[in-house]
Amino acid sequence: MFVALRDLRAARGRFLLIGMVVTLVALLVSFLSGLTAGLAHQNISGIEAIRADAIVFADSGAKPSFDASALSVEQVDAWRAAAGANGTVDPIGISHGQAALAGDHVGAPSQVALFGTTGTAFGNQAATDSGSVVLSTGAAKAMRAAAGDTVTIGAKTFTVAAVRGDDWYSHTPVVWMTSADWQSVSPRGGAATVLAVSGVPNMAAVNASAHTTTTTVSGSLSALSSYQAENGSLTLMTVLLFAISALVIGAFFTVWTVQRMPDIATLKALGATSGSLVRDALSQAAIVLAAGVSAGLGITVAAASFLGDALPFVLSPATTLLPAAALIVLGLLGAAFALRFLFTTDPLTALGAAR
Repeated sequence: MFVALRDLRAARGRFLLIGMVVTLVALLVSFLSGLTAGLAHQNISGIEAIRADAIVFADSGAKPSFDASALSVEQVDAWRAAAGANGTVDPIGISHGQAALAGDHVGAPSQVALFGTTGTAFGNQAATDSGSVVLSTGAAKAMRAAAGDTVTIGAKTFTVAAVRGDDWYSHTPVVWMTSADWQSVSPRGGAATVLAVSGVPNMAAVNASAHTTTTTVSGSLSALSSYQAENGSLTLMTVLLFAISALVIGAFFTVWTVQRMPDIATLKALGATSGSLVRDALSQAAIVLAAGVSAGLGITVAAASFLGDALPFVLSPATTLLPAAALIVLGLLGAAFALRFLFTTDPLTALGAAR
């Protein structure tokens, strides 16, 4: 550590430049991670809230899709008969609509996702009474509505029973209502869009007879085409940033190590082992990485707090601490690769070349 700290003090400008690069990379990675998580939350959180063993889609011959699935009454009855008394089958209707605050303070219509169900697939979030709805916090904020207010959805009027849950579907806030109310405002949606089933034996046989297809709750996320394209591209960008950070940091320390060859040769000639020089150099890299990553995370946290709800951003350990740890590890790997010269440098040759 002695040589590492002396180098940091002697070449402050150089290491400050490296630290600034690390800070920018950490800022990009953490901000992109938070944005990816935020966009995913506003896309799939309503589906992730479903509590079931499997999700049943209408079998159209193509991949399952929430937009294309429409189950008939006969298909719903077939699954209920197969479930018997020990299983549960909850029809869920999913569609989009326009909702607005009614009464004396009529507001502009807002695009919302309508979830119709009377079962327990969403816990206590679903509406239980006909003519009432439960708003997610996003829908309530968009309409400026609160519990007890009246809202219009399509041509019908509903009373807000409660406001709870921050659930979204395809970047629109969720409004829960009963299945009958959902069918009245979405007449082309069939008996249900999907089924949330639990405790049903031999699902493959039921699928064959009812012309349906099943998947897990997590597997059903692929039925949202926008989620696949959006999440895939943002994740690829994050991975590329990690790779770029390792290459950039490795390149910086490679140049720094080559420039220090005379000093390294002198230390080895005086008896310093390659292992001690490697530990010293990696300690130096760890200090630079920790300082740069900490600064980048600090800027990200400050920016996220300042932006508030202006961007769909999730600030959590998974979007801050995990990327920070990955950056430090990848940076150390890049620096370690740059230190291969320490094992191959011949002290006499290096000192002669310096002269």
